[in-house]
Amino acid sequence: MHSQRSDPAMTDQRAPSESPSPLWGAPSPPVGEGWGGGYSRTANVGIPPTPNPSPRRVEDAPSARGGGESVRIVTLGCRLNAYESEVMRRHAADAGLDDTIVVNTCAVTAEAVRQAAQTIRKLRRENPHARLVVTGCAAQIEPGRFADMPEVDAVIGNAEKLQPATFRGFVAADTPRVRVNDIMSVRETAHALVDGFGTSARAYVEVQNGCDHRCTFCIIPYGRGPSRSVPAGEVVAQVRRLAEAGYAEIVLTGVDITAYGGDLPGEMTLGRLVRHILRQVPELPRLRLSSIDQVEADAHLMRAIAEEPRLMPHLHLSLQSGDDMVLKRMKRRHARADAVRFCAEARRLRPGIAFGADLIAGFPTETEAMFANSLRLVDDCDLAFLHVFPFSPRSDTPAARMPQVARPVIKERAARLRAKGEGALAKHLLAQVGSDVAVLIEHDRFGRTPDYAELEFAGAGPPGAILTARVIASNGKRLQGEPVATKSAS
Repeated sequence: MHSQRSDPAMTDQRAPSESPSPLWGAPSPPVGEGWGGGYSRTANVGIPPTPNPSPRRVEDAPSARGGGESVRIVTLGCRLNAYESEVMRRHAADAGLDDTIVVNTCAVTAEAVRQAAQTIRKLRRENPHARLVVTGCAAQIEPGRFADMPEVDAVIGNAEKLQPATFRGFVAADTPRVRVNDIMSVRETAHALVDGFGTSARAYVEVQNGCDHRCTFCIIPYGRGPSRSVPAGEVVAQVRRLAEAGYAEIVLTGVDITAYGGDLPGEMTLGRLVRHILRQVPELPRLRLSSIDQVEADAHLMRAIAEEPRLMPHLHLSLQSGDDMVLKRMKRRHARADAVRFCAEARRLRPGIAFGADLIAGFPTETEAMFANSLRLVDDCDLAFLHVFPFSPRSDTPAARMPQVARPVIKERAARLRAKGEGALAKHLLAQVGSDVAVLIEHDRFGRTPDYAELEFAGAGPPGAILTARVIASNGKRLQGEPVATKSAS
């Protein structure tokens, strides 16, 4: 499976709020190191993920119920987790829950689980009298570990956290201390309408959850369960609701969104869904996809890339490696040539399209020659935005039992791959100097172009507006531009 760009950033939400929470920024990251491959094809709901640095906290507005601090949700990991935290926030508010902290955990690596436990202990020290609830992928996979922590009052699974009854049960004091059921038995995605999620300009819509693949480095299928899709009619209804509320860009997100529709009746695919949304919601200016598995891209998606100007020309790909032997040992379903061919075809259909990619450095058995193939893939696919992370073994996965690359070598290769990505991004941005681009203003003086480059304005624009900007310079990481005119669509 792929990475849904985690923002291993930690999101700290205080619930409930009358206004959309200011969560994260966009689906794919610029150059940086991340949790990587193989888990939620995300994670970051928006903000470009950086791997293990100090966690970023984003807090909701004070509670409309008057408490302000009554329910606090701390999110670790991917953008889908962050989306689901927003759902939990609404359920908690509706139930009237108070004096509660919910930690929504990540399990993509052993380090992620360790950080979750560390966060829980810190929260308990700071909040000795609050109810502390643990959920998310780590809680789903290792409920006993968290139930054994004296700091924890309750552990709930990934299915249970999306059920309103769970939060009503906390209020009524009739929810068991550990409520984690078999995620593999879940056959439907609990769908909830969320008024807004992301910036005031961008919102996220979950279209799919779970994964049916078994990449050797990935534990997430056991935290998320089988692939399951939200019916297209429900997705369209939510997109329409958000567009009518003024959101200029919608991002479709999930664990494995290119598997969308396989469990639905008929012949629904991600490409069909994209075209259906754009046809049924003509008032939506922009539609964007989170991370995709390029080997699953269907013919309708390729047609949409070619024919739908409101589908943004930026794809973040789950590549993981540029070496065929490493890909085989990862149990990926594509070869190097498949990735190169996909990028060439997408670029033929949509000249100017930009690509990001998840790449792992130092996968078990990786030699210097194998790693060199990953370095060359950046040029061969003309990648602009890299999400690089050093391999970190996750217990209970086949990759953890393979011959490991020495940690100093992994760290050095990751640094080289990040440097390669920084050069690729600088080249991509420099090529745009002198052009006019449509920019979605996210906050203050910053916005995103259709291909997901960040642009800083000399002036300011209202969040949610789409402005035409002339690109006047690049500092290698973002563009600088001057507003030319206001646009009502991209």
